[in-house]
Amino acid sequence: MEHITTSIDQLIQLYRENHYVANFAALVFLTVLATFANFVVKRLLLRVIFKILSLTKYGHDRDIMEHNVIARLANVVPALIVIMGISLIPDIPDQLNIIVRNVASAFIILTIALALGEALVVANALYQRRPDAANKPIKGYLQVIKIAIYVIAAILIVAALIDKSPLILLSGLGAMAAVLMLVFQDTLLSLVASVQISSSDMVRVGDWIEMPELRADGNVIDVALHTVKVQNWDKTITTLPTRRLVSEPFKNWRGMQESGGRRIKRALYLDQNSIHFLKEDEKDHLRKFTLLSDYLDNKDKELTQWNAKLDENNHDPVNTRRLTNVGTFRAYVLRYLESHDKIRSDMTMLVRQLAPGPDGLPLEIYCFTNTTAWASYEDIQSDIFDHLYAVLPEFGLQAYQQPSGRDLQKIGFGIKALENIPTRAE
Repeated sequence: MEHITTSIDQLIQLYRENHYVANFAALVFLTVLATFANFVVKRLLLRVIFKILSLTKYGHDRDIMEHNVIARLANVVPALIVIMGISLIPDIPDQLNIIVRNVASAFIILTIALALGEALVVANALYQRRPDAANKPIKGYLQVIKIAIYVIAAILIVAALIDKSPLILLSGLGAMAAVLMLVFQDTLLSLVASVQISSSDMVRVGDWIEMPELRADGNVIDVALHTVKVQNWDKTITTLPTRRLVSEPFKNWRGMQESGGRRIKRALYLDQNSIHFLKEDEKDHLRKFTLLSDYLDNKDKELTQWNAKLDENNHDPVNTRRLTNVGTFRAYVLRYLESHDKIRSDMTMLVRQLAPGPDGLPLEIYCFTNTTAWASYEDIQSDIFDHLYAVLPEFGLQAYQQPSGRDLQKIGFGIKALENIPTRAE
């Protein structure tokens, strides 16, 4: 018994003489143990968890795998081992013990904050898959929550590092309110703008918006807290401050897309010199048009009844009502649009004359196609005007255009030809 007691005393004495070596060995063992725990958790435990997840619909989800929340939380395990193990090492300096524990605690807080941030990213990605996600985006709200998490985590990390209560730091934030308002001014304004945009349903992902002041004309591809991204038709990306959508006017084409019809509003410019009254042979020619036969018959009856009321002295053609080629053409265009299978008959349809000007007489076509697709819309519009321009000569009308170089050249040839005609004196 005395021999055992002597051996223990010798070991204690040996430890006291070499406690620095023993402490270093203990720290090395603690580091190895934490590394081993990290290896076991990430290589074994996470594989088991992922194996279980693979049996569900979320196991092969790309968004969940890219933002691996579980892998980030696994980093907490070695930090906990360090916190618990450092206190078991005897004769370690109190200052070193406090520093290690505080750093490990700050690391745990940081890891949890980053994991929560990644979880919010995953939540937003899963929410965007819902059919109504474009109507009510939550990305701005999640970014506000993420900022709040990071601010709280920063306060807790500083409190952990200096080994003070976080309430002490929070009590000092009152004096820093003005500074914080200045620093987070854009964030606060963007938050208010995001709430207004969401509550009033001003912009959704997928909307076509037009904001010429900021050179934005295209589809909205992202609505975030601070910015709204618009992919223009030339495939460039314009980034708009969120608050600008509330403070400045912009055009949203969503109403057109939801109505199912896109407006055609374009004018034919007619040469006013080609406008005249229709002669009988011209009316007979136009009666061959199926769309005009009823119109001409009804119009002839109307004009005959009107002219029959005139006195015998007023039957001169100057005093009577007669059909014009431009009026008949206008009626033809309206009936052509009404019979077109790609023009909406339940929406506004007009063929009207605008005020004449130096470019001729504008005959405006105002109607809506039965599709909002850009390419199909342009095809329909082009086909209509191709036909109208081609049919103009049938009515004795001509399209107006500014004289080109070729026209002036023809005029020059005509003048030269006149100059070469011999006069009587010659």
